[in-house]
Amino acid sequence: MNWQILDSSYPFVCPWLKVRKDIVKLSNGVVVPDFYVTEAPDWVNVIAITKEGKFIMEEQYRHGIQKVCFELCAGMVDEGETPMEAAKRELLEETGYSGGEWIEYGMSVPNASGSTTQCYHFLATNVEHIQKPNPEKTEDIKIHLLTEQALKQIMLDGRIAEAVMLAPLWRYLANK
Repeated sequence: MNWQILDSSYPFVCPWLKVRKDIVKLSNGVVVPDFYVTEAPDWVNVIAITKEGKFIMEEQYRHGIQKVCFELCAGMVDEGETPMEAAKRELLEETGYSGGEWIEYGMSVPNASGSTTQCYHFLATNVEHIQKPNPEKTEDIKIHLLTEQALKQIMLDGRIAEAVMLAPLWRYLANK
């Protein structure tokens, strides 16, 4: 069932995203002359729970869907970084929280048919606020500390839009 790549080119390249155009031959012999794949760094997200049992959630505007959304702390894995290192860095930068106990909590792919990006999930418990957040200049983030019931409600209300954030959250709630 694998496809054969007959040719590839890159019609768009920037520092954090490449678009690859493949000419592919399907297993049934059909040739697709223009199958596009995005290549971007892998992502991480963190279910972070404070010592007091509150879930750390971020609220920010997402231009792709032009909505303000609730989200887990998340970001890209920088070159030379492990996903765990990236997750700890992002939590500290975006929220000011650190420490606690960390475990890898799975992986998902945002778009298996058209992207190479993988998203690594982490669970961090007993984290503490140790400094003022230091977000990137393009990030405008509001931090919320939510009870489990409040978290469930925003999930049910559709205020968390991204599937790669909902998946580990639903898993966490189902396994409690």
